[in-house]
Amino acid sequence: MTVRGLQRVIVSVADLDPALRLYRDALGFTEKYRTGEAVMLGSATGGFELLLHRRPPTPGLAGVSVSYLVDDVDAVTAAAQTAGATVVDAPADQPWRERQAVLTDVDGHVFCLVAPTARG
Repeated sequence: MTVRGLQRVIVSVADLDPALRLYRDALGFTEKYRTGEAVMLGSATGGFELLLHRRPPTPGLAGVSVSYLVDDVDAVTAAAQTAGATVVDAPADQPWRERQAVLTDVDGHVFCLVAPTARG
């Protein structure tokens, strides 16, 4: 038995509205449906889902974080900040050939925005 892929990421949020402003409006996830205290979002490529679940979040800077592949790290970082995210590490080219920004969402969960850089 092996893991076959990534189905969804579940994020606990204190309030759905600010979370939707970030994940749907700024990061571009599409709203698939709502049910009770949860909103299911889809990625642009349909590769995985993001479930925003209204329940007490337990954020932290250590542990697991998600890296979202974007076209323009700098532009999406700016949009995320406008939607309430906080920059932990500003966009910068990394030695593993990615441009990366590290942020926290409106509930304090860490996430990264990444894009490949030209191979040198």
